[in-house]
Amino acid sequence: MSKASSRYCNYSSNWRSSKKMIFGSRHERYVPHDNPSQLTLDITADAVATCSVTDVQKISYIRSKVNVEVAPIAHPGRMKLPGHLRREEIIIEPAVDITDCKKIGDEITEVLEYTPGELYVKQYRRAKYAKKDNSAVMIGELPSRPLDKAMAGEGLLAQIIIDKYVDHLPLYRQMQRFERAGVKLSYSTLTDWVSGTCNLITPLFEALKAEVLQSNYLHADETPIKVMDKDKKGETHRGYYWVYQNSIDKTVLFDYHEGRGREGPTGILKDFTGYLQTDGYVGYEVFAKRPGITLIHCMAHARRMFHDAVDNNSELAAYALQQMQVLYAIERKCRAQSLGFAEIREVRQRESLPILQSLGRMDERTVCESAAEKCNWKSARLQYRTLRQVI
Repeated sequence: MSKASSRYCNYSSNWRSSKKMIFGSRHERYVPHDNPSQLTLDITADAVATCSVTDVQKISYIRSKVNVEVAPIAHPGRMKLPGHLRREEIIIEPAVDITDCKKIGDEITEVLEYTPGELYVKQYRRAKYAKKDNSAVMIGELPSRPLDKAMAGEGLLAQIIIDKYVDHLPLYRQMQRFERAGVKLSYSTLTDWVSGTCNLITPLFEALKAEVLQSNYLHADETPIKVMDKDKKGETHRGYYWVYQNSIDKTVLFDYHEGRGREGPTGILKDFTGYLQTDGYVGYEVFAKRPGITLIHCMAHARRMFHDAVDNNSELAAYALQQMQVLYAIERKCRAQSLGFAEIREVRQRESLPILQSLGRMDERTVCESAAEKCNWKSARLQYRTLRQVI
């Protein structure tokens, strides 16, 4: 194949991929053309037969009326309010004279109410005493505060952190809320409080990191996030959250870095040993050579590459997708039977391993030769690379 022709095929493949990404369906479901479970519609028209009247009969019948009583649907009523909430009881007596009447009960109606958060001032009044000889002055000691020289108490600091990181309420909106309550705080003051409070809870982060990394089986992935740029007002730069999940206990650790380089995972996983499951990002390949770590990959990511290549290399892509469907069926069966880890391993060794071994026999030469006939070398490289990551 000439260089110009190869370049044309590459551009054509990229154009088809871009067109599918913009205008095509996003689902990745694969249904084989020869799937016996796929229903078909037999819509061939039958021949219209001719007819003629050969006999006439008179038929009579009796019509009966049946009354159907529709029972009203019982209304479930209002949602019952949680019992742990404080009840403020309001007694309402009849507006008429109840002299000589006997009370037979109460009709209770509950209304969910809300009291807005209150800003208040803690005023520490320390009494001062002088000795009789005026040699010294005695005064009570102030209790320690979370942030020295800051006028914010621990309750306010905790609420600011929860509003920002749990409820995703930006600091400028919190400033507006404080101002409505008559307290004007500068943005720099709030950022200093947030920074100082984050430093205080650093031991909690270290404890979480130790708990996550003590597992011998981790999932790792990175995701981009827009970060406000302090040097350029109104603009953002791209940062990355590196996410690590303890796959046994389901605890998750978020580690932020400005870039997507391998420095992020290599630093936090420097003492990790065990199984590390990732996608095909090259930043994780350094762990394949590290002693004590077994790098494994994601079947869903590998399957996506074959799904995208169906139109270009249908024979090999269809074979891989069909085999992966069998693998997913085995996993569904294990979940339906609520099998334990040891039982799932036994099923995978008995049923899944032969399928993976058959996929492993798809070597690079076979894939590339088939792709050459379809004029799609990019598809071949993607298929072979993703397959090698999973097998």
